[in-house]
Amino acid sequence: MSSNPVAETVASLMPRAKAELTELVAFKSVADFDQFPKSQSEGAAKWVAEALRDEGFQDVALLDTPDGTQSVYGFLPGPAGAKTVLLYAHYDVQPPLDETAWVTPPFELTERDGRWYGRGSADCKGGVVMHLLALRALKANGGVPVNVKVIAEGSEEQGTGGLERYAEQHPELLTADAIVIGDAGNFRVGLPTVTSTLRGMTLVRVKVDTLEGNLHSGQFGGAAPDALGALVRVLDSLRAQDGSTTVDGLTGDARWEGLQYEEEQFRKDAKVLDGVELIGSGTVADRIWARPAVTVLGIDCPPVVGATPSVQAGARALVSLRVPPGVDSAEAAKLLQAHLEAHTPWGARVSTEQIGQGQAFRADTTSPAYAAMAEAMSVAYPGQEMQYAGQGGSIPLCNTLASLYPQAEILLIGLSEPEAQIHAVNESVSPEELERLSVAEALFLRNYAAS
Repeated sequence: MSSNPVAETVASLMPRAKAELTELVAFKSVADFDQFPKSQSEGAAKWVAEALRDEGFQDVALLDTPDGTQSVYGFLPGPAGAKTVLLYAHYDVQPPLDETAWVTPPFELTERDGRWYGRGSADCKGGVVMHLLALRALKANGGVPVNVKVIAEGSEEQGTGGLERYAEQHPELLTADAIVIGDAGNFRVGLPTVTSTLRGMTLVRVKVDTLEGNLHSGQFGGAAPDALGALVRVLDSLRAQDGSTTVDGLTGDARWEGLQYEEEQFRKDAKVLDGVELIGSGTVADRIWARPAVTVLGIDCPPVVGATPSVQAGARALVSLRVPPGVDSAEAAKLLQAHLEAHTPWGARVSTEQIGQGQAFRADTTSPAYAAMAEAMSVAYPGQEMQYAGQGGSIPLCNTLASLYPQAEILLIGLSEPEAQIHAVNESVSPEELERLSVAEALFLRNYAAS
């Protein structure tokens, strides 16, 4: 990184950043209170609130959102007449999955091979620390030239919409000229990237019932309708032979124009096993950024260990559908539910329930904020030009903010590059990326103030 005072300040703050991220990662802040204590999420929220107070933020508050979680808000006033920038991150995390598969404990930040490992290190507790670093660097080099609002969400990973509903009920709270969503990531380590599109999502539970109770498979199997078998048929109907998503009424032939994702690189990033084919058609970018994608997230059925020779009377599954920009998530959910019901065989009883939803997002990349970010990233990443990429994941708040504040310029950056393996075991963050992106965000705020 080329020498400049902001970069030098951020570099000097990295030991403190590691210590803070260690503290924040230690909170088991999974916003599923059937699995994890609510006190862990509340502890993380209080940590973020205290960090904002220490930086001079005013009006710091723990906002009780309608889904039973807390978002943290704070306001840092800038010079008179200055623009206002909203910085977003979330402190809740995905469950650690199989803790025995982690090389080091998921809630203990551990340095290994030049990366920092721990659940939430990249997604998105690292984003909280990134915002703090950027602001500290500016305060040490002439001050923060804009008004800053920070919002740290407490349930982003659950898709339960608490902050979205709160923002709709209090639209004045998050008003801003520009919004930096710190929950995306570079296309690869060292390549500065803004995310210009996000797929939306819907979650649907499907339940199939065929019998009043389980039956002996020897006595009744062959004629008695097996609910688990019916469910397998239903779920299989959601994919074509090549693995493409096939939901009745939902088109899946859109093309991605822009930065491309080479198949071999994707195979490496996704850790696809040798000899296993990728699914779908078109380019990888088409498949993950521009087209719908269905995933079966879970099935309720007897585990192999302890299973009995029974015809199953009932079975359930949780199905995720990612939808590209231009497709309404609510309409996609209706199509998915109708498809599941229409493809259930043997007259089995079927019920569906939508349990989560988020709209897709497309940014205006021609806005002044993007020019300010491009200039900032060229300094933070010498010799590299800012790239535009899509992201297959969803950040439901983006569309809510775009609807509430249509004049606001929204940028998505962050620490979730492919090596971070977010949502998987052994999630990690690159400290070099944390450093460079903190510099970029600080310089962006300075550039944007002057634009």
